[in-house]
Amino acid sequence: MRRSALPVTALAAALALAGCGSDRGPGEPELSVSAAYMPQPVAADMAAGFLTVTNKGGEQDELTSVSSAIGKVTMHSTSGGTMVERTSFEVPAHGRLVFTSGGNHLMFEQLKQRPRQGRTVTVKLGFAKSGPLTVEMPVRSATYNPSTGH
Repeated sequence: MRRSALPVTALAAALALAGCGSDRGPGEPELSVSAAYMPQPVAADMAAGFLTVTNKGGEQDELTSVSSAIGKVTMHSTSGGTMVERTSFEVPAHGRLVFTSGGNHLMFEQLKQRPRQGRTVTVKLGFAKSGPLTVEMPVRSATYNPSTGH
């Protein structure tokens, strides 16, 4: 009988160790970023940025900061044609936070250099619960429309 107990104990230990690789609990946020882009700015000192933050986790998070080496970055919402600066945005559990033209968006101000089409801009996103995410935002043409790809 003692022989069969050893393999069962070894198997249980291996399964317990396999679960140690994740430091994220089952209800915590699980964030990723997609569809990031910046239209090539028309003005020399100001630009806009757009992206989608997806949360596959079971707990909401909050985008609390955005920064970039190219200049000051602020977050804005647009409602009824009025743009309002925001200090944070909720990222719902099992949901998305979308920054799009005409809606929520990022504003890059006091640019140190003008972003050019074909280049990328590095942006760091800070969250209330999750660690920061660094995003490479490609600079597209000034008329780029993600729904048409042009």
